[in-house]
Amino acid sequence: MAHKKLQRTSRVGKKYIVLPAGVQVMSNPTEGGQTQVLVKGKLGELTFDLMPGINLANENNALKLTCADSTKQVRAWHGLCRAILQNMVVGVSEGYERILHVIGTGYSAEKVGPWLKLALGYSHDILLQVPKGLTLEVESVPRTKGTKADIQNIIRLKGIDKQLIGQFAAEVRACRPPENYKGKGVRYHDETVVIKAGKAGSK
Repeated sequence: MAHKKLQRTSRVGKKYIVLPAGVQVMSNPTEGGQTQVLVKGKLGELTFDLMPGINLANENNALKLTCADSTKQVRAWHGLCRAILQNMVVGVSEGYERILHVIGTGYSAEKVGPWLKLALGYSHDILLQVPKGLTLEVESVPRTKGTKADIQNIIRLKGIDKQLIGQFAAEVRACRPPENYKGKGVRYHDETVVIKAGKAGSK
């Protein structure tokens, strides 16, 4: 006799999201039949539309997500929605920060109004508009002699939306990714760049 294959639910989705003090969560149905979730905390508020088939309940100051059915798509959305809501709760209560280093002789970063101005060795400067909701700080760091690649500027991105910070940080890094011979370029604070040995000259 054939055994019926069990439909597993997402291990991530089943975990409760404990709400810190001061964080409020409200949900309302939208015109399209979905549920919009509003997460509000001391640092601000964020909204998110739950995927179809995902239900949300607040039990003893902890959020619980459940699936309306056991289809593969809904089970995939289960874990995704839980991860997004967890990031929102952390964002409005603690906030997020992403740090990038600008490395290279003549390379620099500067905040000009709502823009980030980058000089990265091209014939022209690069201007990137800082998305609304993000705070940008640029710190100048004295160069350290005796190293192949010295930190000149540190860019700090702060905000409550983890996805928005990550997206803009990736956009900044893409303007001049770190190269592997001198390490010049824009890199994340926690990024490790493997420096390759240059070609040896003939004796």
